[in-house]
Amino acid sequence: MTQVNSQTIKYSLAKDIGLLVKVKLSLTVLISSVLAFVIFSSESFNLTSFILLIVGGALVTFAANAMNQVLEREFDKLMERTHIRPLPQGRMNVSFAVLLSGVFCTLGVIALTLVNAAAGLLAMISFLIYAFVYTPLKRYSTVAIPVGAIPGALPILIGSVAAQGYISPEAFALFGIQYLWQFPHFWAIAWMGHDDYSKAGFKLIRDIDGRPDPMFGIYSAIYASLTVFFILLYAYVSSIAISIVVVLILLIGIYAFLGYKLYLKNDRASARTLFLYSLAYLPLVLLLFTVNKYFL
Repeated sequence: MTQVNSQTIKYSLAKDIGLLVKVKLSLTVLISSVLAFVIFSSESFNLTSFILLIVGGALVTFAANAMNQVLEREFDKLMERTHIRPLPQGRMNVSFAVLLSGVFCTLGVIALTLVNAAAGLLAMISFLIYAFVYTPLKRYSTVAIPVGAIPGALPILIGSVAAQGYISPEAFALFGIQYLWQFPHFWAIAWMGHDDYSKAGFKLIRDIDGRPDPMFGIYSAIYASLTVFFILLYAYVSSIAISIVVVLILLIGIYAFLGYKLYLKNDRASARTLFLYSLAYLPLVLLLFTVNKYFL
């Protein structure tokens, strides 16, 4: 099942499962849930709920990534960065990948439901939207990005609900921040992988004469700037230090500027800079909210 020829002999079943579920990506997604739980936990930190959140969140994310690769296996064959995955290469059976996704999703939802029913329900909704709405939509419309940003931001709500048992206005504000963060992030990825995505028929970013539309840089700047609204919403419904607000606005300003720079240059270097900054931006923003709660 795991090796079919000498070219793939270096791959093991364990490594292929890791590629299927995108372990590194899944763990980065989990960070927002973990920090949301910490931010919204009461003074009595529930360690059991915290562990269940980590385990359940990781398993549901694994399941979504695995199902995504099942559904896109034929298109992954066409792209340079994905053709070595286990399903396009035939190192793994589709039925085995579907089974793994189902088992991971079931166990993950159960773990989160043990925390509370709302966390389990949100996780199931996230899986369904990502796998069965966002994944096929990528081949038909750029609307896939705002749709995919919903399950991409739900980890914030899952973490907050696991801590509080309900969706508070503060949690909704952080959900909005993570939702908007994804637009520049994924447009930068779409720019860098434009040729590959075009080969496979994915429509994540529009073309102008065979190149990505530079207006996506402007759109990135606009979406990054809109984050200020959710900062103000959080400040309206909860207490937040002025110093934290200043630093948050500075981070948002840099994010918006890098989007504008992509518009001006419309080149790979600018897209890569925007992408790399996006990786640091969201954890920094959530850490600032954590600092605001516990140290200011």
